[in-house]
Amino acid sequence: MLYVSTRGKTDLMSSAHAITRGLADDGGLFVPQRIPSMRMGDIKAMAKKPYTERAIDVLLQFLTDFSEDELRECVNAAYAKEKFGDNPVPLVQVNDNTAVLELWHGPTSAFKDMALQLLPHLLTRSMKKTGETNKVVILVATSGDTGKAALEGFADVEGTQIIVFYPSEGVSDIQKRQMITQMGKNVKVFGIEGNFDDAQRGVKEIFGNKVLSDELSKNGFTFSSANSINWGRLVPQIVYYFSAYVDAVAAGKISFGDKVNFVVPTGNFGDILAGYYAKLMGLPVERLLCASNSNKVLTDFINAGTYDKRREFYKTISPSMDILVSSNLERLLYNVTDENAALVANYMKRLNTEGVYQIDNDVLKRVQTEFFGAWVDELETKEAIGRIYGDYKYLMDTHTAVAWRALEKYRFLTSDDTYSIVLSTASPYKFADSVLDALEDTQPAGADPFANLDELNAKTGEEIPPRMLALKDLPVLHSEIIPADKMELAVVKNLL
Repeated sequence: MLYVSTRGKTDLMSSAHAITRGLADDGGLFVPQRIPSMRMGDIKAMAKKPYTERAIDVLLQFLTDFSEDELRECVNAAYAKEKFGDNPVPLVQVNDNTAVLELWHGPTSAFKDMALQLLPHLLTRSMKKTGETNKVVILVATSGDTGKAALEGFADVEGTQIIVFYPSEGVSDIQKRQMITQMGKNVKVFGIEGNFDDAQRGVKEIFGNKVLSDELSKNGFTFSSANSINWGRLVPQIVYYFSAYVDAVAAGKISFGDKVNFVVPTGNFGDILAGYYAKLMGLPVERLLCASNSNKVLTDFINAGTYDKRREFYKTISPSMDILVSSNLERLLYNVTDENAALVANYMKRLNTEGVYQIDNDVLKRVQTEFFGAWVDELETKEAIGRIYGDYKYLMDTHTAVAWRALEKYRFLTSDDTYSIVLSTASPYKFADSVLDALEDTQPAGADPFANLDELNAKTGEEIPPRMLALKDLPVLHSEIIPADKMELAVVKNLL
């Protein structure tokens, strides 16, 4: 299996090279030259396997320069019981035709752990395969969850350095505390004056600065990424779609071959893109529901075919989705335009120079066949949290609530009652103040995030993740806040 750039101007790469580099030299994203297929018999066989073995089945299709034994060592280390418990991704039945796939049982209580506990193992092995002798510098832009999950995965990993940029006023208190208390000899965290799009743009500009890259290479450093622009970050996420499906069969809710809907709260389009790849591989998926908050650029794109980032940016109670430039959409465009790299490159150029691009009607129809877009405002998000807890005693975080409400809108508009799986991307405790505010007759305790954890626990009896409680006593190690246009300078100062 070889990899190409979505913009068509780089040589074919092995998966190890794609993972080590992160971003293609032409600014595009690496994609597999072809999508492998999984037969229904292969999917059925997953039902009797633990999650680690399900992961190996999928990863082997894409990472063909890794042996099965190598992948087994990687996934066993990544999804160890002490990190994720007995079942890393439990499927929780909420009502008769709706389940929630809880992806937040890892060390940082967010779905990013599912990929970022595995990526360091894939990356270090990829470095050996490609003969990389430089220290790999992982640059991360985060809207809240990726940063901590990447820090947790890469802390003190030999041969790597990790630098994380987050919007200083655009993450929850717990998310910020998780990052600024991170220990590790090879980690550095910066808050920036700006939003996630500013951070993501800054990281991409650093990647694209060949003069800087050459200078750092002379000094023993090579850039890579832990954002979902890195194929090694995206491919582990395909696994849990297959896992959810076979678990739904085991629960007696569907039969093998029945189609299901997946509902994904997403800002950067990586998590839902993994579901799209699973469908292309043969997983029986009816529709992929793309759920947005008030930053509804993806909803507008799916509904009208125009991607326009020239709009007001909203800070919401679902901050991990506060994104106006969805990087992984480029990979979808590559597929739905029949791998027309020149056209994709033109879309991306127009987005950068004009802030907008429009796809033609034929391409839009292909997108709409696979995806449904809906957006959910703040009041609807809170209402859904309170109502679902009241009706089913199921407690959701703000991002999961956006997805749940989007599913309700889809069902109302289409009358489609297909069995649906909502992806739950974070523990409600990561956003305890907003969740408390959404529960009837309950108010957040105030500015102290740990008091809010206790209050939510007292209200619901749901267990507080122990590692989250431990944050209270950890010292702040990273307090620097910089202008967004000083990110490159911060990287240089930190490395040279």
